Amino acid sequence: MTSRHDGPALGGGRFPSRFRASGLKRRHLRAHVVIVMWAGLALTAATGQQSLPVARWLAIHLFLLGAATTAIVVWSEHFAVALLHARVPDERWSDARLAGVNLAVAGVLIGVWADRPALTGAGCALLVAAVAAHWVVLARMGRGALGGRLAPVVGYYRAAAAALVVGAVLGWLLATGRAGTGGYAGVRLAHVHVTLLGWIGLPVLGTLFMLWPTVLGVRMREHTTKVAPRVLALTGGGLLTAVAALAAGRRWPAVAGVAAYLLGVAVAARLFARTVRGRRPVSAAAAWSLGAAAGWLLAGVTVDLGALVTGPLAEAQDAAGSLVPVLLVGFVAQVLIGALTYLLPVVLARGPEERAALRAVLERWWPVRLVALNLGVGLLPLSGPGGTAGTALTALSGAAFLAQAVSVLVRGGRGAGEERPSRWPLPLGTAAGTLLTVLAVLVANSGGDTGDPAVAGGSGTSAGASASAGTITRTVDVTLAGMRVRPSRIEVAAGTVLRLQVTNEDAQRHDLRVDDGPATPLLARGRSHTLDVGRITEDRQAWCTLPGHRAAGMTLDIVVEDSASEHTGGHDGRDSLADGTGSPDLSGDFSSGWRPRTAGLAPAPGGTVHKVTLRAATTDIEVAPGVRQRMWTFGGTAPGPTLRAKVGDVLEVTLVNDDDSMGHGIDFHAGSLAPDRPMRTLQPGERLTYRFRAEKAGAWLYHCSTAPMLQHIGNGMYGAVVIDPPDLPEVDHEYVLVASELYLGTPGSTAQVAKMRRNTPDAWAFNGVAAQYAKAPLTVRAGERARFWVVAAGPNDGVAFHVVGTVFDTVYKEGAHLLKRGGAGGAQVLDLATAQGGFVETTFPEAGHYSFVDHSMRHAEAGAHGVVEVK
Repeated sequence: MTSRHDGPALGGGRFPSRFRASGLKRRHLRAHVVIVMWAGLALTAATGQQSLPVARWLAIHLFLLGAATTAIVVWSEHFAVALLHARVPDERWSDARLAGVNLAVAGVLIGVWADRPALTGAGCALLVAAVAAHWVVLARMGRGALGGRLAPVVGYYRAAAAALVVGAVLGWLLATGRAGTGGYAGVRLAHVHVTLLGWIGLPVLGTLFMLWPTVLGVRMREHTTKVAPRVLALTGGGLLTAVAALAAGRRWPAVAGVAAYLLGVAVAARLFARTVRGRRPVSAAAAWSLGAAAGWLLAGVTVDLGALVTGPLAEAQDAAGSLVPVLLVGFVAQVLIGALTYLLPVVLARGPEERAALRAVLERWWPVRLVALNLGVGLLPLSGPGGTAGTALTALSGAAFLAQAVSVLVRGGRGAGEERPSRWPLPLGTAAGTLLTVLAVLVANSGGDTGDPAVAGGSGTSAGASASAGTITRTVDVTLAGMRVRPSRIEVAAGTVLRLQVTNEDAQRHDLRVDDGPATPLLARGRSHTLDVGRITEDRQAWCTLPGHRAAGMTLDIVVEDSASEHTGGHDGRDSLADGTGSPDLSGDFSSGWRPRTAGLAPAPGGTVHKVTLRAATTDIEVAPGVRQRMWTFGGTAPGPTLRAKVGDVLEVTLVNDDDSMGHGIDFHAGSLAPDRPMRTLQPGERLTYRFRAEKAGAWLYHCSTAPMLQHIGNGMYGAVVIDPPDLPEVDHEYVLVASELYLGTPGSTAQVAKMRRNTPDAWAFNGVAAQYAKAPLTVRAGERARFWVVAAGPNDGVAFHVVGTVFDTVYKEGAHLLKRGGAGGAQVLDLATAQGGFVETTFPEAGHYSFVDHSMRHAEAGAHGVVEVK
């Protein structure tokens, strides 16, 4: 039988005798002291947002990874013992596991804060080991234990422990940059889901099965023991599916997984609703808080599902970031407030009268607090005044309950004599720690969207930023997007006063900090901030401070030039990328009158001798949207003209060096002859005729033969020669795509050559211009056959050519067919090392837009991509 006021024995006023044991009680009290410590650190991190690195990340993770993890480890073990009627685990090993968890958490947080990847990795490894040991203990408890009606709830604790192991691994990938750039959005979403809905959500949801009827003062419904395992199957299975799919970048399986999780929460919520009876609950305040918390979990997962359904993973990140504070405060914190409203009087009071008196203190003004907190939670995701109002409402509500909780604790400790200390509540640390941390997270979240363009001139001015007469003052537009800072390199003259106009165009939030100097606030999508870097006298670096973003490549190098010839005299101008420094912004527009390079390949001309004249010259070319670069060229284009012939034809190429500043030569890979004379360097004004017979079919590279060839090829002196294989069948369309790298900056300068030697291009391109065929797609009609000739010009990287949405039925590489049409097989990529060539063929089944990319995603994201528009 259960008492109306006490409910089930576990959650009511009679805690098991083992829990009253002084040794166990002391251990729990020590653990809650640790929780208070994590809460205090969270508050410190939250209030130090402008001075501490990764402050918002620290505040949230000090709450979830520090305070909440410690509490869950302690209480899940305790509840498992009570629910299973199992033996209490050995205290020494329990202490060791708890110490391991806290030591691991400290390692992770310090490693991220101090940017020490090795320490972060060691902390994650120790956390995985400690939580895995905790899972083993929970699993072993079920063997030989007597069990009970609510034994299935322990399954939630086991599933939560497994979720934290997965979350720790994913967190390590993010914090150390190993998630990459292409898959970062999916891995981050997987980490958020498995941590928030798994490690936090599952044990809270499981505990509600016993806590909810206890607070209502009613007997739990008979079929609770059947519903609990079903809910775990739905939530646990759905979460597993969603996390695996998100980590793999698969949106629709993730949608199915989150939908299953939502269905499980809905089933549990239906049971909780049916548990409500018409009579007055033991604690109306606790009941309403727990009910509202369940509602926010239901609403939050619903919005999460909607974000995954309606947009790509990159956009779903922003929705997930907005939901985190909603679930932390609306769900997690409100569950704990409701639980403490009920539990504190139970464990503090010596009798019914005292219990009622203490509960009256905790329930004072509870309707006002409840409305304020939940209204504030609803406003938290908003930016501007709405978000600020939400922060204020939730903070005031939490502070009011904190004051009442402290009052109850003080009142419960008076007049106890010598026996009272042993009767102090075990959730003492949880009460203070939870509420302090709630305030910390709220404060941390309130600063996240600052940086309105209207007030963008504000903070971070360093000494010497004011330009005096004759001082060079330079403003550079900087864009944060795609896990990259563009430009990634800025060259300035020594003494230049530099300002960065930083704009976040990514779906997720970013910031930018310059060394140990000024930093922008955390910028939401579309927000801007002017960062006054100050006078540049030495090389500096800037980066996004969010965990893992720097390691993933979100860095900006500020380099002092050897000379300031490009910026003589004082001025106060704005440079975009026209000076050729840094990575181009591929989302911008090409200049007026720009035309893409024709990718269509004409058939081989008639006759057997083909005469061509190529002139080596320096030419200004628009190599990316809005970016002009001085290039060394054959025939005024980079790449040079594509030559085509048939096996047996003779190519007679006359090279004229019209460049008045340096020598050039030419090397045709398609020819076979001694290189001594035809590949020699021609000085300005000289010419030679290069004659060879095309004896072998293939897609060949030609390039400048003058040393250093790295610079001459890297600055545009390359092209393609197509020699048709015998009996080459006709197709509807033929295209030629020459893959290469782009190195911006003054040709031959120290800075540009350093990038070439480090193999750190500013962009990658097909036919010499980054992203040109994304702006001007190639066009075919549905059902037509297209042949793509591809040559990898380098000078350092090869290419993995892939067309999204099609399968190649013909593959020709380095003079041989690997696959011919009509066979059973298909291919997905034409992989070419530097200087190799070949072709692939495909047909497009239906109208649409088919992207083609270099499937080295770093190359694709930085310009080596385009679109085939099928009509």
